[in-house]
Amino acid sequence: MDTKRQASFQEKALELLLNDAEKIGHLIKVQMNHLTMPSCPLYEEVLDTQMFGLSREIDFAVKLGLIERERGKEILDTLEKELSLLHEAYTNK
Repeated sequence: MDTKRQASFQEKALELLLNDAEKIGHLIKVQMNHLTMPSCPLYEEVLDTQMFGLSREIDFAVKLGLIERERGKEILDTLEKELSLLHEAYTNK
């Protein structure tokens, strides 16, 4: 595969992963805004399922050489920090 095409695939993969991470953050915000408690099993299940799915997407992209493992870890770490802040903000209401 030529380098220009590879770079295009890498950019698209990163864009899709970042969009999925943003969707998870948005989903959690919506749940919290609709009075779903962070300690609620449904909230925890949705969060766990979504985070697991994103981690699998990242692993797949890493295996294909579309993103570096460290970049994938950064995406997950950033999302986890954002979700932690949301959780703190909700519980401190």
